[in-house]
Amino acid sequence: MSARAKYPDAFDCIVVGAGPAGLLAATYLGRYRRRVVVADAGDSRARRIPRINNCPGFPDGISGRDLLARLREQAALYGARFFDRAVESIERTEAGFAADCGAARLRAPRLLLATGVVDLIPDLPEIDKNIDRGTLRLCPVCDGFEAVDKKIAVFGISDHALREAVFLRTYSPNVTLLANDPDQVPAHIRAGAGKAGIGICDNAGDIQSGSGGYEALLRDGEKRPFDVIYPALGCNVRSELAVAVGVQRDEAGHILVGPHQRASVDGIFAAGDVVHSLNQIAVAFGQAATAATAIHNSLGAEDVKE
Repeated sequence: MSARAKYPDAFDCIVVGAGPAGLLAATYLGRYRRRVVVADAGDSRARRIPRINNCPGFPDGISGRDLLARLREQAALYGARFFDRAVESIERTEAGFAADCGAARLRAPRLLLATGVVDLIPDLPEIDKNIDRGTLRLCPVCDGFEAVDKKIAVFGISDHALREAVFLRTYSPNVTLLANDPDQVPAHIRAGAGKAGIGICDNAGDIQSGSGGYEALLRDGEKRPFDVIYPALGCNVRSELAVAVGVQRDEAGHILVGPHQRASVDGIFAAGDVVHSLNQIAVAFGQAATAATAIHNSLGAEDVKE
């Protein structure tokens, strides 16, 4: 007996997360005539993007909020349902999975985790204001082009920060690593930065928000202006929900997937930034289409909606 027959209120698939991956997967599932519900906590990483200039199909760019609104409208057009609450827990059931959202319980034989990541941002002044005006940017792959020939600072002194700074040298000869204390900068980071032509500002006592960007106030009283700062502190992967149902993750917390975006637990799929890959909307779209198609095929044709 199918989950639909045994539990008439069940969906075919619960999509956890309403970023680009989750919303596109919902569109595909709706077009496959599947009953799909999307749990939307309202905190997609894409919401903070003031303008996306590398999203396919938008040559003049589009804001993250506008893109999410269009994707949600498109998914709803094909019958996707939305539950505007965060999923608090997931558990296996006889017929598949149950996702608890406060007082509500969503049930389905298939589950797509598209919960994304949260960027780690240093304690800088006027964060939202500077993100909106492009003087604080979170992804050099997305918007390094917008920083061509600008004075760029990368906040961090890790190997990851150095790799990001080297990448940004594609766009500007003026790239600097920001550190608070000279003693914190490892010798191999200094050597790598010097080899790549990257400066190190290692005695920044304070960082202030100015009219044209950020200024690093050095301990000797000098002010060092920057047009844009890129934090390079990594991110937190939002995969905690997967732990309770035994989904395997890597050391950073990314959900491990095999062919067709299948996770290690039968019936669970994952797409978007929660999977280790290039954190890009175009990548999320591809993973979402792959996962949704695999979910549809795994269910068979007997329970498509009428």
